[in-house]
Amino acid sequence: MAAPESDSECLFSLEPYHVSEELGFILPDPLEELPPYYQPWMDIALHVPELVHSHKLRLHINEMPLLSIQFLQIHSELRLAHLALSAMTMGYVWQEGETTRWRYLWTLPHNLAVPYWEVSQHLGLPPILTHADAVLANWKKKDPDGPFDMENLELLVSLPGGDSVRGFFMVTLLVELAAVPALRNIPTVINSVRCGDTEAVATALEEISQSMQDMTDALKLMHDYVDPSVFYGIMRIYLSGWKDNTSMPKGLVYEGVQEEPMEYSGGSAAQSSLLHCFDELLGIKHEEKSGEFLTRMRNYMPPAHKQLIQDISLQPSLKGFVQQQASERLNQAFQHCVKKLLALRSYHINVVSRYIIVPAARARQLRNQSQESEQEMISRAPTALEERGTGGSGIMSFLKTWKLAR
Repeated sequence: MAAPESDSECLFSLEPYHVSEELGFILPDPLEELPPYYQPWMDIALHVPELVHSHKLRLHINEMPLLSIQFLQIHSELRLAHLALSAMTMGYVWQEGETTRWRYLWTLPHNLAVPYWEVSQHLGLPPILTHADAVLANWKKKDPDGPFDMENLELLVSLPGGDSVRGFFMVTLLVELAAVPALRNIPTVINSVRCGDTEAVATALEEISQSMQDMTDALKLMHDYVDPSVFYGIMRIYLSGWKDNTSMPKGLVYEGVQEEPMEYSGGSAAQSSLLHCFDELLGIKHEEKSGEFLTRMRNYMPPAHKQLIQDISLQPSLKGFVQQQASERLNQAFQHCVKKLLALRSYHINVVSRYIIVPAARARQLRNQSQESEQEMISRAPTALEERGTGGSGIMSFLKTWKLAR
């Protein structure tokens, strides 16, 4: 008879993956300032919306000194630097929107491109604004001792779009926070499957289900804090990248890095590690095209988080374990988890419909007409993004294509 597994062989932990027990994938206590040497970066990054509005951002960036990254010594400094350089880059690229003139530029100046590339290489992130920047590392509490809620949170760095920008990123941050109990229970599920503890697996799955419900509830706050016309007509272009985007079909040249243009996808909910972890744990598989997109989005995550997803996929099959056990409670807990994940994705589809699909249809109707206020804002939205998410996916077809692995 085989010897029982030792305790150490049963232990799967989140600790090696830079996942916080309290905050999950969220970066704990992001820095608000860089060393004084980098003040030229922060002076611009903290005023991106105003400089874009006045059409002076590119001018300020073009005059910015080329700074070395040698004084960025710790991870949190690198994360803030990446956030600041990302905001400047998105503003620089899209300052004039979808203009014919910009179609012939396609170059990020070397004094921004070179340090941005170097910081990105140190972090293992691409040189473009990602979910890890705009959401996970872009928050502070107004009252450090106060609650982690909408009233007590604000952005470190913003983009054009006013209060809706804060609402969009902060609500997304609260969805990440609501997922923390689920993340904490993933090791419990894995370890209990390894050790054959049916009741422990069922209990952990029940807690994951509740966490998924809390994520859906947090996502509902989007309707209270984000104006659909502002998101579609103003914000969205600044979240868009230069891959699968007809406005920049050749990508972007990072001057001083390489001569050929490079392509990177814009920010996307698919860059959050949460649903990737749940998919791998529950055995969810996506259709080929959507699966390829999701796999590519993992390259936009911090490397440790990407590794966590990969390592979850290598664990013994939870679905297979459930099928082998004669436990009605376990089977119900598993099925309930799957239903809650489906409900979360379905609600996300509703959000996408309100903020992208409906305004896109309205924009097509209004374009080339003389409109004012909200209608004018929507009609001026970028045409290249009407059928795609900011990450470049065919948005509705992507969101609807997933299934349980056999």
